[in-house]
Amino acid sequence: MACSPAQVRRAKDAEILILRHQIAVLQRQARTPRLSWADRPILAALARLLSSGHLRELRMFASPRTLLGWHAGLVRRRWAYPRRTPGRPRTPQALRAGAGNGARQPSWGDRRIHGELTSLGCKLAPSTVWKILKDAGIDPAPRRAGLAWRAFLAGQATTILAVGFFHAGTVFLRRLYVLFFVEHGTCRVHLAGVTAHPAGAWVIQQARNLLMTLEGRADGLKFLIHDRDTKFTTAFDAVFTAIGVQIIKTPVRAPRADAIAERWIASACRECVDQMLITGERYLRLVLGEYVDHCDTHRPHRTLHQHPPAGRPSARCHSGQARPPTRQARRADSRIRPGRIG
Repeated sequence: MACSPAQVRRAKDAEILILRHQIAVLQRQARTPRLSWADRPILAALARLLSSGHLRELRMFASPRTLLGWHAGLVRRRWAYPRRTPGRPRTPQALRAGAGNGARQPSWGDRRIHGELTSLGCKLAPSTVWKILKDAGIDPAPRRAGLAWRAFLAGQATTILAVGFFHAGTVFLRRLYVLFFVEHGTCRVHLAGVTAHPAGAWVIQQARNLLMTLEGRADGLKFLIHDRDTKFTTAFDAVFTAIGVQIIKTPVRAPRADAIAERWIASACRECVDQMLITGERYLRLVLGEYVDHCDTHRPHRTLHQHPPAGRPSARCHSGQARPPTRQARRADSRIRPGRIG
């Protein structure tokens, strides 16, 4: 049945009114519906065909501002270049590790480290090196006022010999003084002597005895570190300056300036002397002699990669059988029982 154009327009208007009324009924009874990812672009594209005034007259579950926002998001995603992560790319871990290794040099700043990395073919800006060091808590421009004690000891460890005193109390309330030397390069300890009266002549004689014990190894010594004790006289220093050793006196009340010797004193007192009753010089010399042998031949050191100063001997022979311990090894490994009195 043919319909006139006027009837077709009236039918469309009636259909639109019916649909609007049904939407109004549903909005009073149901919550705001959740739109899928395909509903939003359809509504946004159709909304662009109507004016803002016409959109405000429509009863829709989304406001005109929301529809326009959906359309703006479609345009932005259509013409925006894809980016994996926002911001600048992260500096590779290898470059960060290289900058950290360069900072181990006490005199290298951020510019020097950047130059060394550039010479290796790494492409990064100087500001990147500065930021890497700053994030790691390292000063990008190191202090150049002077050489610190730690840097000095680390660079000259193989040529440094330290000497020191410590005292131990006996059961008879007497005080005994122990003189020792320690090599910074190998952490090897030399027990010089034990006495109740450490006079200057006695200290000088012990220094001469040590040089005879070291023999050829004394030629590699360049520095001797000791504190400002009056027992280290000018004649004592002359024994070492005669072979080309420079005397370095630690500052007043600065135990870190001779940290290796101070650390050994603390270990000897805590692990050996304080665990037993000392009766006299002979017994203290015997006890400390065994403790020094234990430290030099058995006790591991972290600075030596968990090896003793004298090196770790092989535990097996070429035949594969266990090698019996020698007399010296049994003596070094023997434990001193607290409270033993000789």
